[in-house]
Amino acid sequence: MDRLKRYRVACTLTFGDIYGQIIIWIIVILLSLAAALALMGAQQPIYALTTVGLILVVSLPFLLFAFVTTLLNHIELRPLEASAETTAVAPADLSFGKPAINPS
Repeated sequence: MDRLKRYRVACTLTFGDIYGQIIIWIIVILLSLAAALALMGAQQPIYALTTVGLILVVSLPFLLFAFVTTLLNHIELRPLEASAETTAVAPADLSFGKPAINPS
C-alpha cells in the first residue's frame, strides 16, 4: 500500500484580514440601535424591537459567510518533505499566523 503524503496545515489569518468586517458589523449594530431609539421616541416600541431583530437576523448570515470564507481562504496545506517528517518542531518555534520554520 502506498504511503500517504503528510501535510502541514497553516492558518495565515491575521486580525487585519477581518478588521473591515468587524467595523462594518459595528456600524450595522449602531444603525439598528439608532433606528430603534428613533422608533421608541415615536411611541412605537413594538416596531423598534422588530426593527432591531430584523436587522440582526438578516445581517448575521452575511457576517458569518464573510468570516468563514475569509478563514477558509487563509488555510494552507503544504506537503512535508521527507526530512521534515521525522523532525519535531518545538512549541517555542511556533508563531501565530506563520508556519513554523525547521532550522535544519
